[in-house]
Amino acid sequence: MTLTQPYLEALLEQVSDPEIPVLSVMDMGIIRNIEIAQDGAVAITITPTYSGCPAMDAIAFDIRMKLLAAGIKKIDIKHTLSPAWTTDWMTASGRKKLLEYGIAPPALQRNRIDKLLFDAAPEVACPRCQSTDTKLLSEFGSTACKSLYQCEDCKEPFDYFKCH
Repeated sequence: MTLTQPYLEALLEQVSDPEIPVLSVMDMGIIRNIEIAQDGAVAITITPTYSGCPAMDAIAFDIRMKLLAAGIKKIDIKHTLSPAWTTDWMTASGRKKLLEYGIAPPALQRNRIDKLLFDAAPEVACPRCQSTDTKLLSEFGSTACKSLYQCEDCKEPFDYFKCH
């Protein structure tokens, strides 16, 4: 079997994020590099969504198991913190999957700049009814990378994937 970048990317599309199972590690943008050596060894570099992310060991294990199941025996999973992961690395498909799953995807660049410069809250649309009449209930949602919001129109609580 000749290993190719597209083949490995397709395999990694099948590795789910353990905290948000509708997203793959490719959707999340945590796969930073894929190297294929002449001898068939594969090195995958991953970046955590934040430096204390508890899911990274599980993700590395799941990647290793997926590659082993595909017959790849020489595997090196590397971790890197630099450059730091950003929600900009999430794919458009991943953002859509988040929304369909009921998690509001990260705000667009303009809202992040307002938040940083003017301490303005991002405009977060409800993933159920798309209303932007929402309020922050807690900076901490079901995981550290999400905040808890509530829609003032449909009254449903929902997670918002924080910008990083």
